[in-house]
Amino acid sequence: MIEFRSVSYAFEDVPVLDELSLSIGDGEFVVLAGANGSGKTTLLRHCNGLLSPDEGTVLVDERPVEDDLVAARSSIGMVFQHPRDQFVAATIDADVAFGPENLGLERAEIDRRVDAALEAVNMTGRGDERIDSLSGGEQARVAIAGALAMKPTHLVLDEPFTGLDEPARRSVLSRLESLSARGTGVLLATHDLRDVLALADRVVAMRDGRVVLDDAPDRALEELGGLEVRVP
Repeated sequence: MIEFRSVSYAFEDVPVLDELSLSIGDGEFVVLAGANGSGKTTLLRHCNGLLSPDEGTVLVDERPVEDDLVAARSSIGMVFQHPRDQFVAATIDADVAFGPENLGLERAEIDRRVDAALEAVNMTGRGDERIDSLSGGEQARVAIAGALAMKPTHLVLDEPFTGLDEPARRSVLSRLESLSARGTGVLLATHDLRDVLALADRVVAMRDGRVVLDDAPDRALEELGGLEVRVP
């Protein structure tokens, strides 16, 4: 479970999150909706300690994130808006292996995790390919694989469809649907709810650093007007 308890955060004295409280249960697929600038990215970056709250607490599996960053970053797989921002190696295999290597795991376990992660995103047998030769959708899937190799309980994605054409978008959606069906929790931030609404258990909407809506998808759809999000 991911819990935000009265979290406030300001960037250069400009408030971004305002006493925000929210819980994301294990195995849930939660869509975090809101216009650009509503605080979505800032909220996500608190999940694994990339940012720390000025006030309040963020917990992962009932433990404050700052108490054990390694545990938090193993439990929360993060995928950034632009996947290239998180790549650290030239080839697919090397990049996906980076996280498990930094956990100090044995080589055989690292290889097992890489193989399983690439299978989960339908990229088995492509580990030797260079990341810079891949399409945008393929790079997004590699970024997801890198997160999965840490065996997270939750996959957190920030605007994962940015810059993707329709086939690439469909491919990533298919992977997320499959992972959710296997029990991985998903927290996906977006201002465009096309397609993802059908996968969601809940829709949480933000405005001005606060949660203004938390409801089932069918009811949320009726309440999203005025939030500058794209709905089906």
